[in-house]
Amino acid sequence: MSQKRPSSSVGALERHPHLAAARTPGKLRLDCHLHTMWSGDSTTTPEELAEAIAQAGLDVVCITDHSTVAGAVALREALGCRVVVGQEQRTQSGELIGLFLSERIPPGLRSARETALAIRDQGGLVYVPHPFDPLRHHLDESVLEDLATSGLIDVIEVRNGKTSLEHLNERAARAASRLQLAAGAGSDAHVPEAVGSVYVEVDNFSDAPALLRSLRGGRVVGHHFDGVRRFQPRIVPSTSRYRA
Repeated sequence: MSQKRPSSSVGALERHPHLAAARTPGKLRLDCHLHTMWSGDSTTTPEELAEAIAQAGLDVVCITDHSTVAGAVALREALGCRVVVGQEQRTQSGELIGLFLSERIPPGLRSARETALAIRDQGGLVYVPHPFDPLRHHLDESVLEDLATSGLIDVIEVRNGKTSLEHLNERAARAASRLQLAAGAGSDAHVPEAVGSVYVEVDNFSDAPALLRSLRGGRVVGHHFDGVRRFQPRIVPSTSRYRA
């Protein structure tokens, strides 16, 4: 990784003032959860994402598109920062994210347990997004508890940029502490402007076990950012242009 650290632009600072805080020497700014145009509910192009990441001064992003790793794989060398390949997958009990995936989570898995096992089979981390937010496809609390006691959860998201009620993030943080799980955080950005709204300040890492250790000592920073999406008449390019 280059020794030159990215810095935040004026536009990003206006949206997310916390980006102006001085960086802790030796730490990385990591967004654990964001989306690209490979997700069916996001239209963020690779060029828009690269610009937003540069404006926010992020060092690492986990691309966690819905039901696919294609975008993350295609953009690993194209964004000017490090990319962790992930996928957000809906189950009958709510959504789970796999991080450090080598391939797509197999389609057709119904249960959260099957999905968690499939992630682990790849050597990936099982990450629970927006665990208590009733406006998201959050994991059923009983299922979360069952998976955690079975050792099938690695990280709980304790701050989600789209979660508007602070007590829900606080509840997630208490659950992570009680279950002795690592705390993650992400913008859950579906538009470029949301990139930078949430990140975790962590030690450098090179693989899944190292990320898990880094998150256990990480510092979560961010705020709610989920404004009404403005209408933009445009044509989103085909993903086939960006095949890895």
